Amino acid sequence: QVQLVESGGGLVQPGGSLRLSCAASGRIFSLDDMAWFRQAPGKKSALVASFQGGGSTKYADSVKGRFTISRDNAKSTVYLQMNTLKPEDTAVYYCNKGGPCGSWGQGTQVAVSS
Repeated sequence: QVQLVESGGGLVQPGGSLRLSCAASGRIFSLDDMAWFRQAPGKKSALVASFQGGGSTKYADSVKGRFTISRDNAKSTVYLQMNTLKPEDTAVYYCNKGGPCGSWGQGTQVAVSS
């Protein structure tokens, strides 16, 4: 069993920054298969950023250059640093381990609005 708990969401103005955290617990052997997804109102869930193994990362085109996924293995925690936020980044952000059929957190709301 794997438990994922997200935090760090909130309301921010356009151009602002937020850092999301995802604390993993349980049967954690590696953070190599961790990812962030988001679901905007009325839209399907979409991949935002993920680790690809070997230390590489992957980002959705819409967030490249603005978002950064990172991790602290000692704390079993994955982060999503979000800079230059736009209104279209508004969504519930979910932490995931092991792909769509893996483990999910409860989500954290991010709202970008003036």
